[in-house]
Amino acid sequence: MPYDQLPDFHMDVLKEVGTIGAGHAATALSQLMNKPIDMRVPRVRFLPFEDIVEILGGAEKVVVSIYMRVVGDCPGHLFFMIERSGAKQLLRHFAGIQVLDDEYSEMEISALCEIGNILAGSYLSSLADFTRLWMTTSVPSITEDMAGAVLSFSLIQYGAMGDQALLIDTDLYAGRRQVEGHFFLVPDPGAFDVLFKALGVPLE
Repeated sequence: MPYDQLPDFHMDVLKEVGTIGAGHAATALSQLMNKPIDMRVPRVRFLPFEDIVEILGGAEKVVVSIYMRVVGDCPGHLFFMIERSGAKQLLRHFAGIQVLDDEYSEMEISALCEIGNILAGSYLSSLADFTRLWMTTSVPSITEDMAGAVLSFSLIQYGAMGDQALLIDTDLYAGRRQVEGHFFLVPDPGAFDVLFKALGVPLE
């Protein structure tokens, strides 16, 4: 069965995991930034890997991408992607860092990587708690480029990926400020089968 045709209860389980992960991430970000941060997960869905660029606004849309390799019982690739304007808002209004030009300073890059690391760690911790699978991530790397170029480079550098991606839309709030981001979990071939079996909702 294609993952994008899964029954609703499979998706409900994944959305619950995403919601718990968002709660953990909001707590961690609030402590890091010393201000109230709220996070919501409006939508969780599967889509073909090649459709990711369309979700982001097309192959030529410039995005900031934070990439982490997932290793362990359910290996894969994790991307947190956000529009350039959203990344600047995240730094300015959430982290209190003024972005003065189009080039990111080392401090700004470090802050974005730390935010991405917290978000990814929170989601993976929730998955691990639900599934009792062991999963961890590599040190995050950050890129700003056109969405098509980012994904093409990832395929070349990291090798074959699965043909399906799990998308977790993520909205971050600091007061009235809102930033929209997208998580894409692209598992290695066969890894989703392991994940759903561990969640107690096998695909058969």
